[in-house]
Amino acid sequence: MSASGRRKGDAESPLRYRRGVGIMLLNADRQVFVAKRIDMPSDAWQMPQGGIDKGETPVAAAWREMREEIGTDRATLRAESRDWLRYDLPAELAPRLWGGRFRGQEQKWFAFDFAGRDSDIDIAQDRHPEFSDWRWVEMERLPSLIVPFKRQLYTDLVAEFSPLLRDR
Repeated sequence: MSASGRRKGDAESPLRYRRGVGIMLLNADRQVFVAKRIDMPSDAWQMPQGGIDKGETPVAAAWREMREEIGTDRATLRAESRDWLRYDLPAELAPRLWGGRFRGQEQKWFAFDFAGRDSDIDIAQDRHPEFSDWRWVEMERLPSLIVPFKRQLYTDLVAEFSPLLRDR
């Protein structure tokens, strides 16, 4: 990555990345929580993620997003990604998301061990739910479930966080 923060080969863009967090929630069976977005017409599943509020630390944002998006914080923090991971939005989406101000997201990811029961998860508890369904999946399946423009980020996460499965 260059000093400008751009990866080699990135298209030049005047837009910056939106800072956010992502959550990999692991259950006792070594599976990962994924949910289906309400606003996606395809069969795309993802892990919870969201923006960082002004004055909020990334880890505090991860805890808040977990409560907001899946209705629970019954978890124990296991790991934080070494780096901020990025994805670029497709050209047709960039003008529509986040008021067209960002080219994609730059995220800090956190792995948590789920300490609750499935009944503690409530994706509909928020006034504006983001998900229509959820399930547990094997970690190695994550890249195949996500929209193509986030696939490399998920591949990188699986590589970084898969050792956590051996330690459970």
